[in-house]
Amino acid sequence: MKRSLLIWSAILVFAVVVLGVIVSAGWLVAADLHVSNALSLRVGQSSPGLIAFMQGVSWIGGGTPRWIICILFAVLVWHWCGRRCGIALAGAALLSNLASNALKFAFDRARPDIIEHLDHVNSASYPSGHATSAAVVYLLLAWLASPRWRALAWALAATMIVLNGFSRIMLGVHWASDIVGGTMLGTAFALLGVWWASRGTKGIVSSPR
Repeated sequence: MKRSLLIWSAILVFAVVVLGVIVSAGWLVAADLHVSNALSLRVGQSSPGLIAFMQGVSWIGGGTPRWIICILFAVLVWHWCGRRCGIALAGAALLSNLASNALKFAFDRARPDIIEHLDHVNSASYPSGHATSAAVVYLLLAWLASPRWRALAWALAATMIVLNGFSRIMLGVHWASDIVGGTMLGTAFALLGVWWASRGTKGIVSSPR
C-alpha cells in the first residue's frame, strides 16, 4: 500500500508535465475557452456579492492566508498523529509550491484575457498555485485526520478544492486546464506526504470514509 502511494504520486507528476506539454501545443485552447466563457464573472452581468464571495475564496487560498492555514493544519495533525504528520503536511505544502513555481517558469503560459482580471496575479498561469495548494493541504488534512473528524475533513477538502478551482476560473485568472494540472500536482505531493508520514506512524494510510 505504501509503495503504491509513491507510484501514484509519480504518475500524477508525469501527467502534470504531459498536460503542460499539451497545453503549450495549443491543443486545449477551444476547451479552455468554452469553460472560461461559461464561468467567467463578467462585471455587470454578475452580482457584486458573488464576485466578492469568489474573491474571498481565492484570497483564502493564496498568499499569507494560505500559509497561516497550512501552519494551523500542520499543528492540528501533529496533535492528532504526531510530529511526523505535522512535518509531512508543512513539508509537502512547501515542496509543492516550489514545484508549481518551477513548472510555471518552465511552461510560461499566459493568463486568460477573457475578462478583466478580478484578482491580482503576477506569475504565469500553468499550473495553478492556488489549486496545487488546496489539493495538498486539504487532502493531507483529511488523510491524517483523527478518525473522529475524518468524514468532516474529507467534506471540507472536497468543498475547498472545488470552490478554489471554480473561483480562479470565474475571476478570469486561470484556464480550466491550469486548475486540473494544479490539482493533480497537489494530489501528488499529498500522496508523498501520506507516504512519508506513514513510514513512522502506524494506521495513517486509509481510505476516505
